[in-house]
Amino acid sequence: MSINNDVLRILDEVLSLNGRASSFTRETHLLGAIPELDSMAVVSLLTALEEQLGFSVNDDEIDGDIFATVGSLCDFVDARL
Repeated sequence: MSINNDVLRILDEVLSLNGRASSFTRETHLLGAIPELDSMAVVSLLTALEEQLGFSVNDDEIDGDIFATVGSLCDFVDARL
């Protein structure tokens, strides 16, 4: 399974998007474009990514650019694996 598919699956689960994430592309905007992705959801999303994909993130590595698009989030995850 690809990182992109893993990220979309986890996005869908954590944000309770009921399958909407399956239509997202790398260019799909996240932060500010998906109402479900608020500051608390970002924390939950990061936790789920870490637990399910087996990496860890330091607080000082996190900024809003990571959550700009699906592609930027996938690239961030890919760099951690």
